[in-house]
Amino acid sequence: MNDDVEQNDDPLAVLEGQAWAFAAAVATLREAGTGSLEKALAADPARTAVLEAAGVVRREGGEAVAVPALRVGAGSSNAASARLSSLRQALAAADGEAATGWAAQSDDVLLDQGRASAATGHALATRLVPALPGLAERVAGAGSRVLDIGTGTGALALALAQDLPHVRVTGIDSLERAIRLARRALDAAGPGADRVELRHQNAVDLREQDLYDLIWLPAPFLSPDTLRACLPRVAAALTEGGWLVAGTNPAPREPLLAAVADWNAARNGGSALTSHRMTELLDDLGFQDLRQIPTVPGGPVLVAGRCPDRTAARVVEPS
Repeated sequence: MNDDVEQNDDPLAVLEGQAWAFAAAVATLREAGTGSLEKALAADPARTAVLEAAGVVRREGGEAVAVPALRVGAGSSNAASARLSSLRQALAAADGEAATGWAAQSDDVLLDQGRASAATGHALATRLVPALPGLAERVAGAGSRVLDIGTGTGALALALAQDLPHVRVTGIDSLERAIRLARRALDAAGPGADRVELRHQNAVDLREQDLYDLIWLPAPFLSPDTLRACLPRVAAALTEGGWLVAGTNPAPREPLLAAVADWNAARNGGSALTSHRMTELLDDLGFQDLRQIPTVPGGPVLVAGRCPDRTAARVVEPS
């Protein structure tokens, strides 16, 4: 028997190396959030060499150049927070923690996820709202309302309130601990926090009708049963002509990534619903002007739909 087995023949060694490469990417993003990506790459040549070996960085004329996936969001700590949240959860799984949903996650994970969601809130307000017909005019008026489902620590709700100065934002979450964290964050926040209301509430318990001009629904954080039960209530809560925007994960092309997505969904009580399936569900409920909107490479796909016709037979009103 040959004892000199090449390490590359050990798939676990390769996976361990990939984990370290991911850690190097997260650390680089964190440093880039307070400076620049170029400085972060130059600060630790050994770490950057790991990224180069992983194919995330290449050399051009002796300079380290990051691929688009690393460059996107490198100027903000939010990108690092999202990746760090994923890494913390992976470490918890490796340590044998049997997560049964977001309630089992630490405050650090919830806060990291919240910081990451702030970027989504700013993108919704500054990029998507102007792109959806009639929505910018609606949220520009006094008394306009926005609903943030699964608000978590409230960062996305606060970002919407800051960027849309006339709206009142309601954030709901089924996890009471997340709402407590959100209230602490809002107490320390600046302008806009006074227009954010937080409620400990499950989306399936929505009873408002014809109230919100925009509703944000993060599908990966809700179980399939919760999604099916809440969507008719979400439709009823929209004003006529209002918009639902649902965040979904892209369908992974790699079998490994698809399996990881399913495992994450099972561990966290969420769903691996794709943008195509969400579009089908909204179409079944009578949503109009449906569209799928890519974000960053490999990032979420937003599914947007205009409020269903109130007279459409397919819409199920809440009891």
